[in-house]
Amino acid sequence: MEPIIIFKALSNESRLQILQWLKEPDRHFVPHEGIDMRKTGVCVNQITQRLKMTQSTASQYLSILLRAGLIQAERIGKYTYYKRDERAIGEIAELLKREI
Repeated sequence: MEPIIIFKALSNESRLQILQWLKEPDRHFVPHEGIDMRKTGVCVNQITQRLKMTQSTASQYLSILLRAGLIQAERIGKYTYYKRDERAIGEIAELLKREI
């Protein structure tokens, strides 16, 4: 866990919004092809539509969050689904309490 990479990932309003949406996906997205969003995650297409951005921009934001360890990705067929990594987010909260 590299704090500077995490803080850079969190320094963008849209990336923060993605994390907030993924916290409660049922409130912010319609299930994609019968997928359990709490278990599997949210499809990149759903996030793209919600952000009202191009898929390449949304994918770039998701890639930054993934490299920071804030989300997890799972490929199912031709779709990639993203969900929060709650363990990592908890570790970041502990890091903030300890260090800052």
